[in-house]
Amino acid sequence: MVIIGAGIGGLCAAALLAGAGVPVLVLEKLGAPGGKLRTVSAGGVAVDAGPTVFTARWIFEALFESLGERLEEHVTLVASDRLARHAWTDGSNLDLWSDPARSRDAIGAFAGPAEAQGFDGFRAEAARIWNALEHRYMEAPVTSPIGLAMRFGLGGIGEMLAINPFETLWKALGKHFKDPRLHQLYGRYATYCGASPYEATATLMLIAHLEARGVWLVEGGMHKVAEAIAGLAERRGAEFRYGADVREISVVKGRAAGVVLASGERIPAGDVLANCDASAIAGGRFGAAVRGAVRGTAPADRSLSAFTMMMTAEPEGFEMDRHNVFFSNDYAREFREIFKERRLPSAPSVYICAQDRGAGCPPPTGPERFQLIINAPATGDGRAPTDGEMEACRMATFAGLEQCGLILKPRDVVTVGPAMFEGLFPSTGGALYGRASHGWRASFRRPGSRTGLPGLWLAGGSAHPGAGVPMAALSGRLASAAILTARGSMRTFLPMATAGGTSTPRVTTAASA
Repeated sequence: MVIIGAGIGGLCAAALLAGAGVPVLVLEKLGAPGGKLRTVSAGGVAVDAGPTVFTARWIFEALFESLGERLEEHVTLVASDRLARHAWTDGSNLDLWSDPARSRDAIGAFAGPAEAQGFDGFRAEAARIWNALEHRYMEAPVTSPIGLAMRFGLGGIGEMLAINPFETLWKALGKHFKDPRLHQLYGRYATYCGASPYEATATLMLIAHLEARGVWLVEGGMHKVAEAIAGLAERRGAEFRYGADVREISVVKGRAAGVVLASGERIPAGDVLANCDASAIAGGRFGAAVRGAVRGTAPADRSLSAFTMMMTAEPEGFEMDRHNVFFSNDYAREFREIFKERRLPSAPSVYICAQDRGAGCPPPTGPERFQLIINAPATGDGRAPTDGEMEACRMATFAGLEQCGLILKPRDVVTVGPAMFEGLFPSTGGALYGRASHGWRASFRRPGSRTGLPGLWLAGGSAHPGAGVPMAALSGRLASAAILTARGSMRTFLPMATAGGTSTPRVTTAASA
């Protein structure tokens, strides 16, 4: 079994397959596991350069427990009581908390009692959507709209329609919030999966419930999660080769039969799991023989890319926590520029991860580590932002931060834009979340674990159930289950986590090599 890519989906699949007795070789072109969960060196200091928020802890606990280990023995997690700090250029700011009652009080003090009541309605709807889809959609194999309706059953059609798939997130939020700042704040959840709040389905409200169930800080950085899962897989017998760039997926008699490395080395395999963007396969990145195995994402349907800055800097003014969001004055213009005009925003909203803060720790003295993320169009393989355009965006970013009360004095800075993301993740244009979740059909257009070519499987953020670290982990879980089923095994290998954090065994097979 060869797995291409050591991103979260591939790592989870590697651990589960190896744990079920399948010989596994993971090939990763980078020098460490994690994929987008990576670090860069800024002035000799490692700074997280990918996802920064750890949620859905129960998914990873179930993974380790299914293989006889405990997550907390390999990763140090600290619960964060403050979800994030939010700031606007008018000087207002709002903290949201893991305790819903505390968030409600904060919203009431920020925008009045009517908005606090709106928060109650919003929170209830987000929970309802999450509970309707967690087991029927996210933890289950990919399906069609009709298939999803069948999972709800005749008596559950009302519950299915209550997930609000035909309304945009922006319009749905207007039913709960009148204050434009809150509308903007909760509209930001669309960007968690690379979408615009003006085009994304209202179903994405469920992200608020996921976050409300807990946010944790990872001691040492998010890449430690990837290292822990890689270690779990290695202890079950999986082999990892880094610096191994796969050039081609070989096909013999109509079935995936192994890979060819850029060095020319041929590695045979009974199955190949591609933990990459589906567009890399469809675009010919792995050879013409497999191009038709899966449908890629058209450039117009791509999710957001990003313009990121990893740095050490000295902050002044605004008192930051680990997660901080600074909003632009014109959200509609920001997303119009990104998705319609296909350019960097002229006045961007900015997310800042202050990696040396959080969990009640006192702010450090001297330079701190920061990652700044600005949403960008996925044009890295076409008309990518020029150096001048990125410099203009950088200047606009720091000017907006100053309006919110934050002054950053950078020392060492590493910038990454859509073109560099395209280089890291080919055939995506730099899109970081696969297909954008625009419209109710988008989620059903994500490919599942099985491709159109026997022996070739898919995992990762472009596959079902979607983007983000927890969803990528589930994609790896679904792929491993599908592979083991196809191999005809008979072994209990994975407990499925339930909403309450308990688990029940799922039966599959002990696989042959």
